[in-house]
Amino acid sequence: GMIRDITIADAAQICSIYNYFIENTAITFELTPVEEPEMARRITEITKNYPWIVYEENGEIIGYAYASKWRDRPAYRFVAETTVYIRQGDEGKGIGSLLYTDLLRKLKMKHFHAAIGCITLPNPASVTLHEKLGFANVAHFREVGFKFDQWQDVGFWQLMF
Repeated sequence: GMIRDITIADAAQICSIYNYFIENTAITFELTPVEEPEMARRITEITKNYPWIVYEENGEIIGYAYASKWRDRPAYRFVAETTVYIRQGDEGKGIGSLLYTDLLRKLKMKHFHAAIGCITLPNPASVTLHEKLGFANVAHFREVGFKFDQWQDVGFWQLMF
């Protein structure tokens, strides 16, 4: 497998990976599946200022990671929110670590000051990944998301560059 920058042509495969998590988990707080044109729009928008990479094996995308704006006010511009998704059934192979490590390297090269991972709790696998890469838990928000008819907690993990 190899890591490469995302392209618009990847939108359909990204949707199929991501939509599983929308429909079956509270990992993302989106409630309706994302269609290909919308994903293509997001890819175009995000990659103007932030890295978005994919892990590809035999022409198939197994996982992806990207950074995005953490908050709107301009003083926040040196902080990025980081996201990683691995195709259902392909987790636990170390692909998330490879993607995240490369994403963080790219952010550091772009002179970002901090990365923030936002995790719906509980999610032991994601917590383990973040802490292995040097992130520290800095916040726990109680019942800030409502999905699948229940309140969801969110934690923030922060890494300083």
